[in-house]
Amino acid sequence: MLAVTNIHKAFGTNEVLRGVDIMVEKGDVVVLLGASGSGKTTLLRCINFLELADQGHIRVGGIDIAFRDARKKDIHAIRRKISFVFQNYNLFNNKTALENVTEGLIIGRGMPKSQAVRIGKACLDKVGLANKFDSYPGQLSGGQQQRVGIARAVAVNPEVILFDEPTSALDPELIGEVLDVMKRLATEGTTMLIVTHEMSFARDVATKVVFMDEGNVVESGRPKEIFVKPKERRTRQFLQRFLGDSDYAI
Repeated sequence: MLAVTNIHKAFGTNEVLRGVDIMVEKGDVVVLLGASGSGKTTLLRCINFLELADQGHIRVGGIDIAFRDARKKDIHAIRRKISFVFQNYNLFNNKTALENVTEGLIIGRGMPKSQAVRIGKACLDKVGLANKFDSYPGQLSGGQQQRVGIARAVAVNPEVILFDEPTSALDPELIGEVLDVMKRLATEGTTMLIVTHEMSFARDVATKVVFMDEGNVVESGRPKEIFVKPKERRTRQFLQRFLGDSDYAI
């Protein structure tokens, strides 16, 4: 479904990714954990060509190419197979919730408006916003705006959805409504690669957990393996900091 191998990315002298490998199979929910600055967001941005990786290889949906060899048509083809849900929603403030969802279908995919509207309404209904089709972002809560962002990502029927800390900009009481939508997508078999600090969500929903530190994958495995018996000292330190669990002996 999605495979990234030996990906490197530096900003000047700051090497952010140092040969990362990631594999996401169809139906997987892969959660990336790690402290701020560990390279998680940069990895997602490189996968979707929002940043250009210095080295590495990507395979997704029949496309198999080195990052440095990708041309505009290759990048466009990859982006048609991958959706991105941002931290800060990235909605058009002058467009309604429905228009934000249909814009990419009509402009980006050349879909007839009537078909795009039908899909857009179904996707907004899926995320619990059937009564907000005509609302503008300024009339929605942060949680509702992020759910519009998720509906937009789902609407293009991608092979995988990338989530970059989708709850980090939300007030605590709004986090649950977004996580509930993501859990529902997981039960429906949606393939997802998620950067998050929501440990309970990762433990309950992920099929695979990847822990990153200083631009490297330190450890990966099933949630029970990572959360119950992490092998690496750095993983245990991170989990103890977030979970405060005395079982993580350092």
